[in-house]
Amino acid sequence: MMPVKFKGNQVKLSGKELNVGDKAPEITLIGKDLSAIKLGGSQGKYQVINVVPSLDTGVCATQTRKFNEEAASLKNATVFVVSMDLPFAQGRFCSTEGIENLIVASDFKNKEFGQKYGVLLADSPLEGLLTRAVFVVDLEGKIVYKEICEEITQEPDYKSPIGVIK
Repeated sequence: MMPVKFKGNQVKLSGKELNVGDKAPEITLIGKDLSAIKLGGSQGKYQVINVVPSLDTGVCATQTRKFNEEAASLKNATVFVVSMDLPFAQGRFCSTEGIENLIVASDFKNKEFGQKYGVLLADSPLEGLLTRAVFVVDLEGKIVYKEICEEITQEPDYKSPIGVIK
C-alpha cells in the first residue's frame, strides 16, 4: 500500500488495495435522505468517486466544492463524494454550500466502501475515517484513475481525473 501521512506522520490504511485496471466493487452507501446509493460496478457512465475524511473540515469542503463545479460540465458522469459523515450532516453541508451536481454518500454504517477500496484509516487521530482519495470508474466498471493523497491535509489533483473522462 502507498504511504499516507497525516500532518507529516505515517498512517496505516486497512482494506483491499485497488489499482487502475481493477474492477470497482459495487457498494451500497447511505444518501443524505437515508436512501440507498449504489456506486462502483458498471453503471453505463463514468463515476468520479471523491473520498474525504469529513465534510466539516476546510480541505474536504474545498475539494467537494471544486468537484461540484467540475461535475456541472460532465455529460456522461456521476460524481460522488464519500465520507463517514452522518447523512444528516452531509445534507446540511450540501444545502449550506449549494452543492447540487454531485451525490453525497455515507459509509458510516459498516465501512464497506473503506474496506473494499482500501481507504479506511487504521490508525492516527483520524482512525475510522476515510483517507483523501479520488477514483474514476469507466462505463464497464473498471478503475481508470486512482489517487490516494500522500498527505491527508492536502487537496488532490482535480484536472487529471476529469481529463480521463473528457
